[in-house]
Amino acid sequence: MQKDELISLANEMCKELQAMIDEEEEATKEQVANYLQESAQLIMNVSDEDMSSAGFAETLFHNAYKDIANKSLSSYANTNANIQKLTKMHERTLMECNAQHIDLPSLTSKFDEIQTHMSDEVKKANEIISQLTNQVKTLEEKSNLDSLTKVFNRRALSSYLKSVCSNNELPYEFHMLILDIDDFKNINDKYGHVAGDKVLIFIANILKKTLRDGDKVFRYGGEEFIIILNRIDDAHCKKITNRLLDLVRGNKLIYKGEGLRVTMSIGTTRYAKGDTPDSLVARADKALYKAKNSGKNQMYAEMK
Repeated sequence: MQKDELISLANEMCKELQAMIDEEEEATKEQVANYLQESAQLIMNVSDEDMSSAGFAETLFHNAYKDIANKSLSSYANTNANIQKLTKMHERTLMECNAQHIDLPSLTSKFDEIQTHMSDEVKKANEIISQLTNQVKTLEEKSNLDSLTKVFNRRALSSYLKSVCSNNELPYEFHMLILDIDDFKNINDKYGHVAGDKVLIFIANILKKTLRDGDKVFRYGGEEFIIILNRIDDAHCKKITNRLLDLVRGNKLIYKGEGLRVTMSIGTTRYAKGDTPDSLVARADKALYKAKNSGKNQMYAEMK
C-alpha cells in the first residue's frame, strides 16, 4: 500500500471523527475511543486492493445511513411546507366564499386545483419514501456489519457457518456461544429504547475488547449475540464464558446519571462432525433456554 493512500485514509477518518464530535452536545473520550476502535476494525477487514481503488478512503468511513436519514428529513420538510401552502389556499378559498355570494363553478374549480396539488405532493412523497426504503434495503443486503453495534450481523453469521459446516474434516475445535441480555424488555420499558441501544453497544464493546482476534462476534437479533470461539477446548470455553459473565455483571452502565446493572445468560455448544448451521444454533439455543430457566445470569453447556 502506498504512503499517500494511508495518508488519505487517516485524513478521512479524522474528518468523520470531527463531524461526529460536532454533532454531539457533550462528546466523551469513550465515544472517541469507540470510534477509533471501530475504524480499526473496518480497516483490518478490507484488502489492500480495495484500499488502492479511487475514492475508497472517502467511502470507507462514509455513513450512508446518515445520508439517507438526511434525505428523508429534507424530503419531509419540503413536503410539509408544500402541504401547509395548500392548506392556506384552502382556508383563503373558504374565506372568500363566506365574504361574497358563492360562485359554484369558480369554487369547484379552485377546490379541484387544490386537490390536484395535494395529490401530486402525496405522490412525490410516496415515491421518495419508496426510493429511500430501497436504498436502505440495498445497504443492509451488502453490509456484513450491524449498523448499531458494529459487530458482524446475522447475514455474516449465516455465510460463516455455511462455510465452516461444509468442511467435513475441520482441523480444529470451535465452540458457539449464544448470549441473551437478561430482562432486556424491562430496560426498554423503564428507560426507553435509547437506553436499550446503549446497553447493546455496551455489551458489544465488552465482547470486542475481551475476545481474541481469531474469535468472531455477531449480533444475532434483538438482544442476542453469537460468539464463535476458534481453536479452543471445553475447559477454556467455560473459562472464557464465565469471564464474560463476570465482566458484564461487574461493569455498571451510566445512563442519564443512573447506573444500569446488566446481566446476561449464555448457552454454549461444541461443533461436531455432521453439524449444520441450523443444528449448531439449535443446540446452543437449547443450552441458553436452560440457563434462562435456571435463574439467568449464568451459562449452560449442551454437547452433542
